[in-house]
Amino acid sequence: MENKNLISATGRRKTSVAQVRLSQGGEGKMTINAKTPEAYFGNAPRLRHVINSPFDLTKDQKFDCVVTVDGGGLSSQAGAIRHGISRAIASLGDSFRSSMKKAGFLTRDSRMVERKKPGQPKARKRFQFSKR
Repeated sequence: MENKNLISATGRRKTSVAQVRLSQGGEGKMTINAKTPEAYFGNAPRLRHVINSPFDLTKDQKFDCVVTVDGGGLSSQAGAIRHGISRAIASLGDSFRSSMKKAGFLTRDSRMVERKKPGQPKARKRFQFSKR
């Protein structure tokens, strides 16, 4: 990978964090934790579509992408990768940023698992009420 046009960004979703490094003018190769997307996500074409969706908005430009992702599950990691790729592409210029913003890829999905409250069995579940 060439260092001349290297763009770095971080994407997050739930507890997943993805560090993305893009290089302009590549062949369109992507590695996720040193694996191909097909090997990393296995038989989940929906997740592969999620991570490739920002590249659909970049017209005919090609990028090589190296991703390091950690935490959460596969769906959360796919969302974090998409967020990171979108932020990296948006840093290239206003035309890219407006297309990413319009598609909703720059908004961090902040939904997290609600914490368990002390003295209760789950986050919202309460113990059974007993009248007597």
